[in-house]
Amino acid sequence: MSKQERSFRTNALIIKRRDFGEADRLLTVVTPAHGKIDVIAKGARKPISTKTGHVELFTKADMLVHRGREIDIAAQAVMIEGFQKLREDLQTGAYANYVAELMDRFTSDGEEDTSDLFDLLEETFVQLCGEADQRLVIRYYELKLLDLVGFRPELQECVLSHEPVQPEDQYFSSSEGGVVSPQAAKHTSSLMPLSLGTLKLLRHLQRSPFSLVKTIDVPAHIHSEIERVMLGYVTYLLERRLQSVDFIRRIRR
Repeated sequence: MSKQERSFRTNALIIKRRDFGEADRLLTVVTPAHGKIDVIAKGARKPISTKTGHVELFTKADMLVHRGREIDIAAQAVMIEGFQKLREDLQTGAYANYVAELMDRFTSDGEEDTSDLFDLLEETFVQLCGEADQRLVIRYYELKLLDLVGFRPELQECVLSHEPVQPEDQYFSSSEGGVVSPQAAKHTSSLMPLSLGTLKLLRHLQRSPFSLVKTIDVPAHIHSEIERVMLGYVTYLLERRLQSVDFIRRIRR
């Protein structure tokens, strides 16, 4: 985008929404070409505003954005896709909140050419509203997001010995970013057990389109283990606990 461009029209996925001033809303949106940006939807909290209903959380909107000195303005906003289930179902909304928080934490403001991130986020919202196992949707999203932002976990060879991983139970190191073989594990600490079944699922999620993943019937113990591994890795990378994770756990209880 050139410095002279004062406004642009874009599709936008709304991942955060906060009250701003007396009648405005401050939105964080992800766009295909302009990255993640904050925009103000002026008057959006007024019942008679033309923007009311078009700037809901977890929706896709067509926006006309005017560049401001300090913050951009959403001059126009028209909802394209509502993804109602993300706001109306408590558990689905909790997963959507986690998806949005990960996108927010792993991306910087104003990055250009973020079409892959935009497409991944939109497809994840679509899948969460569908019939697929939502836990599988989340694990797939985590792995694809980590790929796109440069933190792809190594699942094919031991990150310490650099030898190919054998078909047996392994370990996972968050600090090293991948699988550690049983032999190499004897010389290090802070590892998570990684069963062969979980490793196979992680590899399948990492290399396959979701169309080949969504029909898998995953046993409960594999779900628990893969979640523990992925959340441990994400938490290590971000150096913080995610608020959305605690909310998901409270809902499950």
